[in-house]
Amino acid sequence: MTFSETGLTSRHVAALAPIEDYLQGHITGKAEYMYKAFAPDARIVSFRDGALHSLSVEEFVSARCPGHPAPDEAQRTRFITQFDVVGNAGVAKVVLDYPEVVFTDYMTLLQIDGAWKIVNKTFSAAPRGQGK
Repeated sequence: MTFSETGLTSRHVAALAPIEDYLQGHITGKAEYMYKAFAPDARIVSFRDGALHSLSVEEFVSARCPGHPAPDEAQRTRFITQFDVVGNAGVAKVVLDYPEVVFTDYMTLLQIDGAWKIVNKTFSAAPRGQGK
């Protein structure tokens, strides 16, 4: 997404910064991008296999950031499909389209002490061949 094409204000651009860091974390596999994107006490939540899963940022990063790009990185795409900001709060819907699965992430953003951070990520994972 290029900001000049979307007509976003500087406030929107600032609020998108943690989403961009989050995406860079996935692209590069580097933990520092994820730590920059998330508030320290953020939660990553999903419901799968009949159970609610709630991870800390540390647990999420340990599982998802090996320090290098995924072997199939060239086949992966990621994009922001929805974004809204009012005052110091915002939401973003992010799709991670991977060869085996499509993740749909719903991010809650807050501006905390002047810096925008992801404070919650709730996601769904749809293996290929299932509905999104």
